[in-house]
Amino acid sequence: MLFRRFLPFVFLCVASSAPTPESSIRAAETAPFFYKGHDLSSLKMLEETGTTYRDTERGNATRPAEAILGDGGMNTVRLRIWVNPPAYMSQPSDYDLAYTLSLASRFSAEGYRIYLDFHFSDTFADPNKQYTPAGWPSALPALASTLRSYVASTLSAFHAAGVPLALVSLGNEIRHGMLWPTGYVDVDTQPFPALVQNFTRLATLYKAARAGVADAVHAGAAAPQVMIHIDDGWNATLQTRWFGALVGTGLVAPADWDVFGFSFYPFYGAAATYANLAASLDTLARLYAKPLLVVETDWPCVCDGKYEPVPDFSEPFPVSVKGQLGWTYGTVQTVRNVTGGLGQGVFYWEPAWLNNTGLGSACEDAVLFAQDFSHYPDTVGYSRASVALFKGD
Repeated sequence: MLFRRFLPFVFLCVASSAPTPESSIRAAETAPFFYKGHDLSSLKMLEETGTTYRDTERGNATRPAEAILGDGGMNTVRLRIWVNPPAYMSQPSDYDLAYTLSLASRFSAEGYRIYLDFHFSDTFADPNKQYTPAGWPSALPALASTLRSYVASTLSAFHAAGVPLALVSLGNEIRHGMLWPTGYVDVDTQPFPALVQNFTRLATLYKAARAGVADAVHAGAAAPQVMIHIDDGWNATLQTRWFGALVGTGLVAPADWDVFGFSFYPFYGAAATYANLAASLDTLARLYAKPLLVVETDWPCVCDGKYEPVPDFSEPFPVSVKGQLGWTYGTVQTVRNVTGGLGQGVFYWEPAWLNNTGLGSACEDAVLFAQDFSHYPDTVGYSRASVALFKGD
């Protein structure tokens, strides 16, 4: 089910009943940039352990994964960053500053925009876990100060390396806050005034992280768009209460973030439909008049219940490469059709992660490359037709 509403600004760019070349040029110049992205955080780790990628559209030529995905329409790369992840068998730590900066430098030099996703943890941060980094204080004032310094120093390191950042997410899926237990929030708190009070510590921490961005910009870094990222983007009640409580503390104003980011997965609840996503994004667009992006999504091409029960899917696409294309196309169109042209991007999560193909779901395979493990540990990923899911959307 696709939503094909016409955007108001399109009509403002049309001078007559038929578009002229001049009006088409003006429309292209005024249209906001639309992010078509992939999270490639694990690519360096995979390459260093013997993974290569083959382009089936070019006679199985060996090519960098980002080149194959770039041919498929990718214009931005999302990269997560952890604080002090533990080293594994004396190897450099994956997803730390040095690791992430090396990938960002590579992709930026190739012409891709960079979206930096702070987890504020030594491991994955998501709605079910937001562990404070080892060695960081737990008292709120000291933790806020440490957070501010960490954000500022990290962004300054990217600036010193010559890597401009288009987007910076201050936390990853922070529905229940971040930096637990200090920054934990209970989003089910009732009544609403009590929810606002519950958000006070999180708001203090977010304000500190935002100040860290300002410190880096003051020191010379280019200003990125600052994002707040929440899961379940289809849930309008969650989103309106969450952001209403954050602003209601009086510590964070709408001006303190530039972009909304949401996760939108088809297998964590039947309510994750295009209709509900559209309603949620439209509601926030009217309330806050800010750009909105889906920054995590994927669709399986294998899900046969081999390891876990097959989940219920929120839209009726086949579990296949064709389904990957259909789901993502529908997501892109839903985002593009948000009120006022404020839907401005979609990111597919970890399409090249060949040793974690289920991508955290109950399904066996949601990546965009077919895997050949016949010469393990050397692994080959053959591009599926779905690598082109952003091409010509």
